[in-house]
Amino acid sequence: MLHLRERINEKLVSGGMNQCEGLLTLSFEDRRKSRLRTRLDDGREVAVLLPRGTILRDGERLLDHEEHVTVEVKAAMERLSVARATDHHLLARAAYHLGNRHVPLQLGPDWVAYQHDHVLDRLVRELGLIVAVELKPFEPEAGGYGQSREHSYDHDHHEH
Repeated sequence: MLHLRERINEKLVSGGMNQCEGLLTLSFEDRRKSRLRTRLDDGREVAVLLPRGTILRDGERLLDHEEHVTVEVKAAMERLSVARATDHHLLARAAYHLGNRHVPLQLGPDWVAYQHDHVLDRLVRELGLIVAVELKPFEPEAGGYGQSREHSYDHDHHEH
């Protein structure tokens, strides 16, 4: 079993450590876990053992020091609700109300996406946005506590 304990930064990737020996496709929920036992896309078993609060992003690379194996993370296709509006005020209101419920959000120029939830869909529709369910990778905003890609809270958000 591979033990993926370290994220490889951009300097190492551009400095020659760019040969990936595996692909790890994970949902956003699994990319939020600092401890995870799973399988690479080719079936090999892996343990992800990262610092608490780490959130993996699509395209990041992980390293197993003992085996000298580099693995690339891929965001899995997920069922998302994508709310669209040409009125930026409506988008801001939707983002405010969803964020007030601690819902992870992915933002675009005229849309906001979140993991599909029919109750949230109804809320967003009542605000005046058009909501469609789409299958796509989910890459929500990292959050306002720091510029890193890691989650800074000490509490668990799995209750949402």
